[in-house]
Amino acid sequence: MRKAAFTGFIVFYFIYIMLMAGYFFVWSKSGLPPGIKGTPADPSQFMNGRQLAESTTYNAWRHFLSFASIPLEWAVYLFVLISGFSQWLRRRAEGLSSLFLVRIFICFAILSLISAAVFFPVNFAQYQLSVHYGISVQHFSDWIRDQGISFAVDGLISLITLTVIFFFIRRNPRNWWLPVWLLSVPFIVFILYLQPVVIDPLYNHFQSLPNGELKSEILNLASHAGIPANNVYEVDMSNQTNAMNAYVNGIGSHLRIVLWDTTVQKLSRPEVLFIMAHEMGHYVMHHILWGTVATLAGLFIGLFLAAKGLLWTVQHWGPRLNLAHPGDLAALPLVLLLFSLLSFAGEPVQNAVSRQFEHAADVYAIQMTQNRQAAISSFQKLSAASLGEMNPPALVKFMQYDHPTMLDRINYLEHANLKK
Repeated sequence: MRKAAFTGFIVFYFIYIMLMAGYFFVWSKSGLPPGIKGTPADPSQFMNGRQLAESTTYNAWRHFLSFASIPLEWAVYLFVLISGFSQWLRRRAEGLSSLFLVRIFICFAILSLISAAVFFPVNFAQYQLSVHYGISVQHFSDWIRDQGISFAVDGLISLITLTVIFFFIRRNPRNWWLPVWLLSVPFIVFILYLQPVVIDPLYNHFQSLPNGELKSEILNLASHAGIPANNVYEVDMSNQTNAMNAYVNGIGSHLRIVLWDTTVQKLSRPEVLFIMAHEMGHYVMHHILWGTVATLAGLFIGLFLAAKGLLWTVQHWGPRLNLAHPGDLAALPLVLLLFSLLSFAGEPVQNAVSRQFEHAADVYAIQMTQNRQAAISSFQKLSAASLGEMNPPALVKFMQYDHPTMLDRINYLEHANLKK
């Protein structure tokens, strides 16, 4: 069984890689639809010949690496589960400690290290690709540091989550999903509250935007939008990237309006104001709240399906996998596999909701600023700085795009009816 499963996956992965390579490098062309040539959405109007050529190659490789890595996580969990390594790991953890907290920490830490080792070549290739095309300017040592921080932060959150999950699985293997979901509500809100002041500063330095006309105008926009902000923060992203961005995040007293310093440096004041108006639109229309509600709804369904899938798998395949109970620590890779598969299946729905939010924020921003030219030119500069593609392949749009395409966004702005 084990040898057949491994051989089957290798064959499947080889075929999958060949199909993805063919799709992104041969069959799929990110062309412009008829009638776009010569319009503001035509990249030849704001990118030079070198940028156009590099954008095509860069994005083909970026998408290929992203899709090629998707089955790797599943492969790690399947290998650990089917090979018997998860049983060996459970026995070693039991031999080292009688405390469940220590055992799950040992099992999860080793699984995380294995997964990180498998994904490191892909992550490094993505980093090198970004550096080669001038998107990233981050030194390798700083990149490694950020990778380590992400590993620690994500690992801590995941460890807490899995400890709670296994606590309830061991007590109620059929209906553990409901108390886990109920506990997830305050936990997710707590993370949203902490992120701007605890997690984000681990990666970058935040400081107040220097007093001046730009800061005053941003705060005036915030006041007009009803956002209770008395400061604007600037983050030193120029040490990492040439791309630009801005955001409003956090809840309650930890609400923050944040500009990347690259945005301040590369965009005109009217362009920055449009970008900030877009971000403020998310706050005004309660997108953080509605996004959280949508996440919790998806989590409700996902946990229910994971509970059913875990119970069914142990009942039907438990003897072959040496799993006597769904709460067996040897089932940890199975739980992670189910979560990964369900997350993958739900991603297109989550992205579709996000695209609606982003379009609504564009509508809000253009009506607030009433500056069509600044709005269009800001998106053109954002695209040029990141070698963005205006019309990505259909598979990418469906599976990974949480924003409307730049083609759609600029085309909308060009024809938007400005209501005064």
